[in-house]
Amino acid sequence: MLKPILSQIKEFKRDSILTPIMMLLEVIMEMIIPLLMASIIDKGVTAGDLGHIQRTGVLMLVLAVFSLIVGVLGAKFGARASAGLARNLRQSMYENIQTFSFSNIDKFSTSGLITRLTTDVTNVQNAYMMILRMCTRAPASLLVAMVMAFLISPRLASIYLVAVIVLGVLLFLIMSKTMVHFREVFHRYDDLNASVQENVSAIRVVKAYVREDHENRKFRTASQNIYRRFLSAEKILSWTFPLMNFTVYACILLISWLGAHLIVSSSLTTGELMSLLTYCMNILMSLMMLSMIFVMVSMSMASIERISEVLNEKPDLVNPEHPVSHVSDGSVEFRNVTFSYKKDASKPVLRDISFSVRPGETIGIIGGTGSAKTSLVNLISRLYDVNEGQVLVGGRDVREYDMEALRNQVSVVLQKNVLFSGTILDNLRWGDENATLEECVRACQLACADEFIQKMPDGYDTYIEQGGTNVSGGQKQRLCIARALLKKPKVLILDDSTSAVDTATDAKIRAAFAQEIPNTTKFIIAQRVSSVAGADRILVLDDGRISGFDTHETLLATNEIYRDVYQSQTSGGGDFDEGGDD
Repeated sequence: MLKPILSQIKEFKRDSILTPIMMLLEVIMEMIIPLLMASIIDKGVTAGDLGHIQRTGVLMLVLAVFSLIVGVLGAKFGARASAGLARNLRQSMYENIQTFSFSNIDKFSTSGLITRLTTDVTNVQNAYMMILRMCTRAPASLLVAMVMAFLISPRLASIYLVAVIVLGVLLFLIMSKTMVHFREVFHRYDDLNASVQENVSAIRVVKAYVREDHENRKFRTASQNIYRRFLSAEKILSWTFPLMNFTVYACILLISWLGAHLIVSSSLTTGELMSLLTYCMNILMSLMMLSMIFVMVSMSMASIERISEVLNEKPDLVNPEHPVSHVSDGSVEFRNVTFSYKKDASKPVLRDISFSVRPGETIGIIGGTGSAKTSLVNLISRLYDVNEGQVLVGGRDVREYDMEALRNQVSVVLQKNVLFSGTILDNLRWGDENATLEECVRACQLACADEFIQKMPDGYDTYIEQGGTNVSGGQKQRLCIARALLKKPKVLILDDSTSAVDTATDAKIRAAFAQEIPNTTKFIIAQRVSSVAGADRILVLDDGRISGFDTHETLLATNEIYRDVYQSQTSGGGDFDEGGDD
């Protein structure tokens, strides 16, 4: 679990090594100072030797300054190492997420990934800083102070030893109890982030349906769950400092009482007693620092587990050893394909699918909600792998291709249209980053987007807000189609991508495709029969199986499902599944 985390230290190994070295030097300087103080009292003040006091005082000052310098350097190196680790963790997690297939992404919620990239990494960063500094300083300080105390008076130092053992056991029990609660806290953070994300991204829907109170209650519940978990952990941790204080004062009282008797019997000097009291504070402060480290480590262990899950996740889809990098044409063939999202699913999403499409054909796909229309086209660009059978593009199994090469030639306009913050040109050039303005304009003309872009004050330099919130649904769909066309693909898939445009515009887009990109194979998923009636052939899906695959006229004559849908729509009954999602 720790291996993927520690591997991210990379170029910050030097800082990670120098930090504990600086801390050790600081501890050594601080441990020598009480001995010098005892010497001043016993050999300087008591003996009236002013020269000894001055010499020892100067040495103490030099050691204090040196301790300050190495302490500052340790803080600097530690900050750089911990911040660098956090940066590398976020970068590695983000890069690994980019390699995930859809099936990998399905394992993690969006809010969960955000929490892991932010809150969890911050916890690890803070814990690493404390480990480099305090986890070196505290044990070293405790050990050196204990050795020094035993050298001065083994009898009095035994008090420290007993206190350390008892307190150590109690702190361990407290920390083991709190870890359970801290693990649960970060799962609750996922729910909180999900509530915020949903509310902000769908704020228009929330206001339209006057659901502010409902969303407030949802957020309050998620926040309250985190509060309760933290409160449970803090109630247990609240015993830490009273126990520490009790131990500190008990040790001081015992050492003072026994030390006074030893001074009277000339077994101990006054300076040595002062040194012992100083070491007492060092030992118990070291224990207090260790308790703080335990708290941070308890919190970070849950975070480390969650970060490691993302770093260790391997993409389900990988390139073959010698991938094919050229797609010869836009032909598509399904051979006895069976597919399910989960390998152990009792019922597959697609069953025994077989059909072939020639390059340049336009194929309409129609079917009810849950008939697996989207699932079928996702297999063409290898967003998922089939369980059984083969999907071929350009005469080759899609699993033989380099995935980037395949997806550059199989352009998909997904059911959920997404635009990114930036200008219209920036969004269009997702299809081809080197596209000229003329090429972008031409793609928009084919997608019937140029007409509304020209009416905007800044034209193609109009800024699109995050998620495309400042354009309508139909405009967003047309921009996404134009973006896909800029890839100049051999296969173009439109997954219900004209549902938000009027029938006339839909017809214009289809006519432009037929005229301008005749050699591109086109798959058009639609709810409206009118959107696919002009296709070369139409695939009718029913419950994950092919119900019919032929021309509009033939299907009207031979396929009962298609005929019923056509008649219901032409008689004013509406779409295949009004308002349905695949």
